[in-house]
Amino acid sequence: MILRFYRTISFEDYRFLSMWRLHRMAASRQESPTMSTVTSSPIVETSRPAASAAATPRALRGVLSLHDFEARARRALPRPIFGYVGGAAEDNRTRDDNRAAFDEYGFVTRVLRDVSQRQQGVELFGRRYASPFGIAPMGINALSTYRGDIVLARAAQHAGIASIMSGSSLIPLEDVAAAAPDTWFQAYLPGDAGRIRALVERVARAGYRTLVVTVDIPVSANRENNVRSGFSTPLRPSPRLFWDGLTRPRWLLGTFARTLLAHGMPHFENSFATRGAPILSANVLRDFSARDHLSWAHVRQIREQWAGELVIKGVLSVEDARIAREAGADGIILSNHGGRQLDGAVSPMRILRDVVQAVGNGYPVMIDSGFRRGSDVLKAVALGARMVFVGRPFNYAAAVAGEAGVAHAIRLLREEVDRNLAMLGANGCDALTPDMLIRKR
Repeated sequence: MILRFYRTISFEDYRFLSMWRLHRMAASRQESPTMSTVTSSPIVETSRPAASAAATPRALRGVLSLHDFEARARRALPRPIFGYVGGAAEDNRTRDDNRAAFDEYGFVTRVLRDVSQRQQGVELFGRRYASPFGIAPMGINALSTYRGDIVLARAAQHAGIASIMSGSSLIPLEDVAAAAPDTWFQAYLPGDAGRIRALVERVARAGYRTLVVTVDIPVSANRENNVRSGFSTPLRPSPRLFWDGLTRPRWLLGTFARTLLAHGMPHFENSFATRGAPILSANVLRDFSARDHLSWAHVRQIREQWAGELVIKGVLSVEDARIAREAGADGIILSNHGGRQLDGAVSPMRILRDVVQAVGNGYPVMIDSGFRRGSDVLKAVALGARMVFVGRPFNYAAAVAGEAGVAHAIRLLREEVDRNLAMLGANGCDALTPDMLIRKR
């Protein structure tokens, strides 16, 4: 165990441990390297993504696909934390069906086409992104790796891809905006109009240009997996969590202890215009309730107030897609929350084409839930998705190797997209059309 710990420890973790042993840690010195602002850089698109074994950290050279990160994260994280990230609602049927939906489509390839000039960049909301995929919003990333939301956002900005920060983050949204200004913000709406207005004002002051409103949580889901794995809301110390922390020293010292020493007990920072409850407080349940009365009127209220792009996340029907457009949303994300809400909900892939046809090709329809491969991404793009968001694998990558892990995950997925474009006979995402797919019977 000790050998594995020292073999996988990152440079930042080693620096922290050295300072910790000398009792010289200062919060300001920890913030400086972590919170440095990343300036946007031009996206250079080539026919093939730049990658080499030399650029890959030794600890990641055996990670060949996004699937490989999951097994490593299982070893790196305490069971309650891993169970929270990987689990879903009730029997996990929706989570598993998200993966099965991709197998229902087969590619129709074209051969002997010049694909030497291929590039995978896409335009969305007047901005150019280097790839047709981005990082989906995920809660409590800071329990998977130190300053997890910043790690994910910064890696995405360096790579020129889209990234959405979760409203259930343990890091203030202002800190993430300072570290990666191109990040989008995803909000869970508070229960009353006044608090909604105040939260939207806070997001605007922080400099976010794209606001994503998640609408598929009228009540909390039945996540039996969390109970079985030892995770609870609020988080309760337990013998299992204590033992799992002791047997995972890299996480205990490099993530949890480091966070406590530098920032104190984690809070849900972005539920309201003011700081939310600490993760150990019973008030967490109160903060995440009182949403069952929300309606499209609240979306229209936000539209009147918010000057930037407004995206509605959690749409799973043609009718709601039309309503979102009529309510003034600039785009939608088809999503079943990765199977974490209603078990038995339809996979977004199964309704994607119908939604695109209903709202028109010019209206941005994005998608998440279950994406793991470049081929998955391209199937969605061929059916009309303007952007694909990937969640759990990037959380796992951050847990395994911090920002270097996320960068490696982005590189792997980008290489798969590039390779599959070539084998499809396409030079770019705009060349992909529904007739390049056959629905298997």
